[in-house]
Amino acid sequence: MSRIIKTIEILGKPASALFDTGAMYSYVSAKLVCKARKWKVAAPLRVGLGGRKIRVQECCFLDGKIEGLDFFTDAVVVEDFGRIDGHRLDAIIGAATMEKWEIQLDPKMGTLSLEGLKRHEFTEY
Repeated sequence: MSRIIKTIEILGKPASALFDTGAMYSYVSAKLVCKARKWKVAAPLRVGLGGRKIRVQECCFLDGKIEGLDFFTDAVVVEDFGRIDGHRLDAIIGAATMEKWEIQLDPKMGTLSLEGLKRHEFTEY
Protein backbone atom coordinates (compact mmCIF):
# COMPACT_ATOMS: atom_id res chain seq x y z
CA MET A 1 0.00 0.00 0.00
CA SER A 2 1.23 3.46 -0.83
CA ARG A 3 0.11 7.03 -0.80
CA ILE A 4 -1.08 8.24 -4.16
CA ILE A 5 0.79 11.37 -5.26
CA LYS A 6 0.27 12.52 -8.84
CA THR A 7 1.25 15.50 -10.92
CA ILE A 8 -1.95 17.31 -11.85
CA GLU A 9 -2.69 20.76 -13.23
CA ILE A 10 -4.13 23.57 -11.12
CA LEU A 11 -4.96 26.89 -12.74
CA GLY A 12 -2.81 25.91 -15.71
CA LYS A 13 0.27 25.05 -13.61
CA PRO A 14 1.74 21.62 -12.78
CA ALA A 15 1.17 20.63 -9.17
CA SER A 16 2.17 17.67 -7.02
CA ALA A 17 -1.03 16.45 -5.34
CA LEU A 18 -1.68 13.87 -2.63
CA PHE A 19 -5.04 12.11 -3.01
CA ASP A 20 -6.14 11.62 0.60
CA THR A 21 -9.42 9.96 1.61
CA GLY A 22 -8.54 10.80 5.23
CA ALA A 23 -8.82 14.53 4.50
CA MET A 24 -12.35 15.88 4.17
CA TYR A 25 -11.36 19.12 2.46
CA SER A 26 -9.00 19.84 -0.41
CA TYR A 27 -6.00 22.08 0.24
CA VAL A 28 -3.81 24.11 -2.10
CA SER A 29 -0.53 26.00 -1.74
CA ALA A 30 -0.89 29.78 -1.44
CA LYS A 31 1.89 30.39 -3.97
CA LEU A 32 0.11 28.18 -6.55
CA VAL A 33 -3.11 30.21 -6.31
CA CYS A 34 -1.64 33.65 -5.63
CA LYS A 35 -3.66 35.18 -8.50
CA ALA A 36 -6.87 33.23 -7.84
CA ARG A 37 -9.83 34.90 -6.20
CA LYS A 38 -9.88 34.00 -2.53
CA TRP A 39 -12.30 34.64 0.29
CA LYS A 40 -11.91 34.77 4.05
CA VAL A 41 -13.85 32.18 6.03
CA ALA A 42 -16.46 33.64 8.39
CA ALA A 43 -15.17 31.75 11.41
CA PRO A 44 -11.53 30.59 11.17
CA LEU A 45 -10.89 27.10 12.50
CA ARG A 46 -7.94 24.81 13.21
CA VAL A 47 -7.19 21.63 11.27
CA GLY A 48 -4.57 18.94 11.89
CA LEU A 49 -2.56 18.64 8.67
CA GLY A 50 0.66 16.68 8.28
CA GLY A 51 1.27 16.40 12.01
CA ARG A 52 0.79 20.09 12.71
CA LYS A 53 -2.13 22.41 13.33
CA ILE A 54 -3.00 25.02 10.73
CA ARG A 55 -5.47 27.85 11.01
CA VAL A 56 -7.98 27.87 8.15
CA GLN A 57 -8.60 31.48 7.21
CA GLU A 58 -8.88 31.53 3.42
CA CYS A 59 -10.44 29.45 0.65
CA CYS A 60 -10.46 29.63 -3.12
CA PHE A 61 -12.19 28.09 -6.09
CA LEU A 62 -9.94 26.42 -8.62
CA ASP A 63 -10.00 24.67 -11.99
CA GLY A 64 -7.65 21.86 -12.77
CA LYS A 65 -6.91 18.73 -14.72
CA ILE A 66 -6.20 15.21 -13.54
CA GLU A 67 -4.63 13.08 -16.27
CA GLY A 68 -5.90 15.68 -18.77
CA LEU A 69 -9.50 15.55 -17.48
CA ASP A 70 -11.10 18.79 -16.22
CA PHE A 71 -12.38 19.25 -12.68
CA PHE A 72 -13.17 22.14 -10.36
CA THR A 73 -13.39 22.40 -6.60
CA ASP A 74 -13.10 24.67 -3.61
CA ALA A 75 -9.93 24.42 -1.54
CA VAL A 76 -8.43 25.69 1.69
CA VAL A 77 -5.37 27.88 1.05
CA VAL A 78 -2.27 26.71 2.97
CA GLU A 79 1.10 28.47 3.20
CA ASP A 80 3.28 25.35 3.06
CA PHE A 81 2.73 21.58 3.15
CA GLY A 82 6.31 20.49 3.53
CA ARG A 83 7.45 17.14 2.11
CA ILE A 84 5.79 13.74 2.11
CA ASP A 85 7.44 10.58 0.79
CA GLY A 86 10.16 12.73 -0.80
CA HIS A 87 7.67 14.94 -2.67
CA ARG A 88 7.09 18.63 -2.10
CA LEU A 89 3.29 18.92 -2.13
CA ASP A 90 1.32 21.68 -3.82
CA ALA A 91 -2.13 20.28 -3.06
CA ILE A 92 -4.14 17.68 -1.22
CA ILE A 93 -7.26 16.40 -2.96
CA GLY A 94 -9.65 15.45 -0.17
CA ALA A 95 -12.59 13.08 0.14
CA ALA A 96 -15.29 15.68 -0.65
CA THR A 97 -13.69 16.50 -4.02
CA MET A 98 -13.09 12.84 -4.81
CA GLU A 99 -16.70 12.00 -3.98
CA LYS A 100 -18.05 14.82 -6.16
CA TRP A 101 -16.03 13.63 -9.16
CA GLU A 102 -16.27 9.89 -8.38
CA ILE A 103 -12.50 9.55 -8.12
CA GLN A 104 -11.56 6.22 -6.58
CA LEU A 105 -8.15 5.17 -5.29
CA ASP A 106 -6.35 1.86 -5.62
CA PRO A 107 -3.54 2.24 -3.06
CA LYS A 108 -2.21 -1.25 -3.77
CA MET A 109 -1.59 -0.37 -7.42
CA GLY A 110 -0.99 3.36 -6.76
CA THR A 111 -3.61 4.34 -9.36
CA LEU A 112 -6.76 6.44 -9.66
CA SER A 113 -10.08 5.49 -11.24
CA LEU A 114 -11.38 8.59 -13.02
CA GLU A 115 -14.66 7.28 -14.46
CA GLY A 116 -16.65 10.26 -13.11
CA LEU A 117 -14.25 12.72 -14.72
CA LYS A 118 -14.31 10.77 -17.99
CA ARG A 119 -18.10 10.65 -18.08
CA HIS A 120 -18.49 14.30 -16.99
CA GLU A 121 -22.23 13.82 -16.61
CA PHE A 122 -24.05 13.73 -13.28
CA THR A 123 -27.62 13.39 -12.03
CA GLU A 124 -28.37 15.85 -9.22
CA TYR A 125 -31.83 14.70 -8.16
